[in-house]
Amino acid sequence: MPEEYKLASDAELDARIRTAKETLGDRAVILGHFYQRDEVVQYADFVGDSFQLANAALTKPDAEAIIFCGVHFMAETADILSSADQAVILPNLAAGCSMADMADEDSVEECWEQLEELFGTAPDSEGRAPVIPVTYMNSSAALKAFCGRNGGIVCTSSNAKTVLEWAFERGQRSSSSLTSTWAATRPRR
Repeated sequence: MPEEYKLASDAELDARIRTAKETLGDRAVILGHFYQRDEVVQYADFVGDSFQLANAALTKPDAEAIIFCGVHFMAETADILSSADQAVILPNLAAGCSMADMADEDSVEECWEQLEELFGTAPDSEGRAPVIPVTYMNSSAALKAFCGRNGGIVCTSSNAKTVLEWAFERGQRSSSSLTSTWAATRPRR
């Protein structure tokens, strides 16, 4: 961070931010997650949860910059939904989410391979897949893409019931039985 910003008073920073917002106008949209401090969200054009904010960005198709005051997976989701001529900016590149960090792509791929070995890949007589992958919104873009590649879906707290009903209609097993099976069969390290 440039020294001039470190040395600036709160009033000076406030004036700079307000001037920049006025100068940029509709060319930039600022998204502020509920969990951000008041000092941050006071400048946001939209405040909400990660899914609400990704959708809010869609209402600003002319914005050249989408500034996402949140964590990595939130900015990734906004980037997935944005157009090619929009830049998504995460002001704090160190901002992470412990929930999103719980599952990495390599571990999920390894688990998926084990599940395919156990249950196969062919649908049953009713056309239901052996396993339907579901991930929560608080996951990386890589895990969301994994679910998409494998016929799965992403859920949020607001649509979890609908998403899980959808998955159970299309899959042969519930996530709880899969978790138990995987935990019982995976090699211990």
